[in-house]
Amino acid sequence: MSTTTSSRQARCSLRSHRSWSTYSCRSSSSPALRSARPRVSATAHIFYGGDYNPEQWPEEVWPEDVRLMREAGVNLVSVGIFSWSRLEPAEGNFEFGWLDRVLDLLHKGGVDADLATATASPPPWLSHRHPEMLPVLADGVTLWPGSRQHYCPSSPVYRSAAARLVEALATHYADHPSLKMWHVGNEYGCHVPACWCDVSAQGFRAWLLHRYGSIDGLNEAWGTDFWSQRYSSWEEILPPRRTPTWPNPSQQLDFMRFSSDALLECYEVERGVLKRVTPEVPITTNFMGFFKPLDYWKWAAREDVVSHDSYPDPADERSGMRAAMAGDLMRSLGQGRPWILMEQTTHRVNWRDVNVAKAPGQMRLWSFQAVARGADGVMFFQWRQARAGAEKHHSAMVPHGPVETSPTWSDVVTLGRELARLEAVAGSRSTAEVAVLFDWESWWALELPSKPSNRVRMMEQVEAYYAALFEANVLVDFAHPGDDLSGYRLLLMPNLYLVGDDAAAAVRRAVESGATLLMSFFSGIVDPAEHIRLGGYPQPFRALLGLDVVDFHPLSAGEDVALQFADGAQGRGEIWSEDIRLNGAEVLATFSGSHLDGRPAITRHRAGNGT
Repeated sequence: MSTTTSSRQARCSLRSHRSWSTYSCRSSSSPALRSARPRVSATAHIFYGGDYNPEQWPEEVWPEDVRLMREAGVNLVSVGIFSWSRLEPAEGNFEFGWLDRVLDLLHKGGVDADLATATASPPPWLSHRHPEMLPVLADGVTLWPGSRQHYCPSSPVYRSAAARLVEALATHYADHPSLKMWHVGNEYGCHVPACWCDVSAQGFRAWLLHRYGSIDGLNEAWGTDFWSQRYSSWEEILPPRRTPTWPNPSQQLDFMRFSSDALLECYEVERGVLKRVTPEVPITTNFMGFFKPLDYWKWAAREDVVSHDSYPDPADERSGMRAAMAGDLMRSLGQGRPWILMEQTTHRVNWRDVNVAKAPGQMRLWSFQAVARGADGVMFFQWRQARAGAEKHHSAMVPHGPVETSPTWSDVVTLGRELARLEAVAGSRSTAEVAVLFDWESWWALELPSKPSNRVRMMEQVEAYYAALFEANVLVDFAHPGDDLSGYRLLLMPNLYLVGDDAAAAVRRAVESGATLLMSFFSGIVDPAEHIRLGGYPQPFRALLGLDVVDFHPLSAGEDVALQFADGAQGRGEIWSEDIRLNGAEVLATFSGSHLDGRPAITRHRAGNGT
């Protein structure tokens, strides 16, 4: 049920530039490189490389790095992701000379730069001078420097300092011939997806005022007459900090929306500077697959090219499937455009309890799987394995030992040669006829506390649906339920607990126009305010399904329920059961041997031209 087209697409806004202007700030750039910049070749290719951190190494190592890059077929490296303290060792004092020399070497070696804005880890001087920018947890604990991402997303101090650095970088390197794209931040929200400090509280109130317009509108949306929570002024509202028992679920859901938007605003601050100074240079920031805290549908709309960090666990036999699923998500976030596998490991990571190494050939297998899923770039963290710091045991393209005897290096070189032969694949697109309906806001709402069962987990259901299609070699898209779904023959709805009116209407239109919808339990239950949709479960889809769910009967851990199919086949279910009353639907299977004995378990119903 999938087709592939080989029509070429413009990759990452391949571009030409004005002549390269003389540097501002401190520069040691070669005069020869200030000549007119050649146009970038319009020939598409697969990007290959890794996260390059030359500031961690003596300068005499850099030429050897470039020599090895050429040997491996590297054509793109991410540069400077964690170099803020080197680029700006004191406030307003920019030292770009070392980075000038790095980029000059890369350009001479035929390697382009995915140049980072370096804002992922603020320098010590900034947090020392402004401790109010540090993030605070829900219980009031402050997260201190000494790691990375130690900033409150709502902090005006952090945003202003980041914008100042990005302005200087963009102005300085706007016309450098090695500049291929901008890499904004790094893995936003990976360690600090939200902050509960007083600065965040102010930001949350402003966000709520913009969303609801009045305190009465907020009280209605949050259902504050429950438990005497009604607010009389905006100043009374706080982030959902530690409470005696369950906090207001509507408040929690809005705080998750706000937190995703607050980090997106950090990205937008930097993106705005870059688009003003270097409007032709494409911009990305690296996503992390099915990362719960950030609504990547919103984020992807603000990227020129989607990029992704993939770290499947070699010890888990389902990791290959999960990596493919994340790749399909990245392709879908980019509306079918090619994406970049920005990070993976060559051998093993350093942050699991036991860091199992990839089996021989597994690194190449998962790299090609990414290409098959639409990636036009295969990259690694990192280029040269670190000798110090928290990630020194994380494998890299260049290992600690001699490359001549390294199986990892041999695989790196082999993969580079193989990818270089895939020019015909670059820029091509794939068309899927099956889509999983996926919405971050529904995921957030589903897994808030005080539900009928805390055993219902969104990703478990998504994986179960996806795995069956993966094993059958069926290409799958992910689609926001409110999007135009008319191009899909089969729609899968795993636990879409929260559904807005527009999304419900889009699903109904698709089915009535001929699509088949496979809907799981506990879908269509609440609206975007996390209020129950009254009138019977699942209210937006009762007519579409030809049934009513009278009530839920969740199953305990270790409990299951028998299913009896009309053709004599049998099955078993776990996690959930429910009491269904038919209103036109056909029964495909019934519950057997429980208090729901003989009641419908699986049904089918024709609706318009679909099912």
